[in-house]
Amino acid sequence: MPRPEPGRAGAGSGAASVPGSRPCSGPAPAPALPRAPFRGARREEAPRGRRVRVRSGLVAASNDDTREAGTPGTGRLVLLTTTHRIAPGLLSWPAWKVLHEADRVVCSDPEHPQLPYLREAGIAVETAAPTARELVDDAASGEGRTVVVVSAADGEPALTDGLARIAGSGRDTVPELELLPGSYDLPGARLLDLVHVMDRLRSPGGCPWDARQTHASLVKYLLEEAYELVETIEEDDREALREELGDVLLQVLFHSRIAEEHPDDPFSIDDVAGGIVDKLIHRHPHVFGSSGAPTTPAEIEQSWDRLKAQEKQRESVTEGVPLGQPALALAAKLVQRVRRGGLDVPLPSPGTEPLGAEAPVAEVTAAEAEGLDEERAGDLLMVLAARAAEHGIDPESALRAAARRYRDAVLAAERGAGTAAG
Repeated sequence: MPRPEPGRAGAGSGAASVPGSRPCSGPAPAPALPRAPFRGARREEAPRGRRVRVRSGLVAASNDDTREAGTPGTGRLVLLTTTHRIAPGLLSWPAWKVLHEADRVVCSDPEHPQLPYLREAGIAVETAAPTARELVDDAASGEGRTVVVVSAADGEPALTDGLARIAGSGRDTVPELELLPGSYDLPGARLLDLVHVMDRLRSPGGCPWDARQTHASLVKYLLEEAYELVETIEEDDREALREELGDVLLQVLFHSRIAEEHPDDPFSIDDVAGGIVDKLIHRHPHVFGSSGAPTTPAEIEQSWDRLKAQEKQRESVTEGVPLGQPALALAAKLVQRVRRGGLDVPLPSPGTEPLGAEAPVAEVTAAEAEGLDEERAGDLLMVLAARAAEHGIDPESALRAAARRYRDAVLAAERGAGTAAG
């Protein structure tokens, strides 16, 4: 990746990002938020480029709308924070400005990814780890003196704790203390960390178990995680929901990382994400397209099916319906496709043989079907499953076979009508 022109990288209102790039600083952990006396520099708490000042232990914004307790000393001490998830050298303009104007710039990490870019921009950076007392005395040693500390990945906890003690003692004259975020994590930034972790696990020297997995060996885990996610949604367990969403996301990353190693047709998580982005934009013309696009839910649903059929070039409404899904879902999907396609394919007749002593519960008349609700439908399915089990029939296999027969009937109807899926 080419470096930015010295002194001009990030010029503008905020830090820029590089689409498709992975974390540029290697395996360094995410920078920890500085502790007191500095307030956290999360993106939603302060606009890009806005500086958060702390004077005599109290937080104050840089727009002069603050009230101070005590008198700050001369000079200024700036803690400049950056994120390793944004390419090094891409800093906000206020960050570049204070770096160029500073009387002293120090960084405790000699391997900090920003250092080559700062030095290329003509900024002299001293690799040192002065104490909080030394920095306070230095910044306060002259009127208008500015000292900038380029924060290490751990957020400089020893330094910020020391500054908190000095500023809170009430006995010391301290310079103006200022937190300046030079770059921010954008939404989704932690996904880059997940990509890096998965790459590390799969690479030589990583985890032997992860390294030997294949698409096929992971199928059972994907299904298991999906079912666990469904369970947390049904139980309305938000804490578990967050965890299970992460487990499903891991499966996507895992399969994408395995796909990178294919000798003939490799693809990456960026290709996966790019594909779904293009698909969502194309299938939502009412959002990203012209004003004449469909607007009602029914029109949007029909438009989705039509665009999907055009993309897939399908010849039947049954194409794209995975036959390996649970039987109930398969049956419902086939019936839905037939309805949307405007086909007239009758459902199979169950016959008139009694199902046992509780047969009336398992039979639904046309009149009853009109008022069928979720509870009633569940009871009927439960009874049917129980009756099938009593006769030695696996209800899952039986329904799957019926769904396949219905699929064959749909295909026959399409061939007979000479129509193609819409």
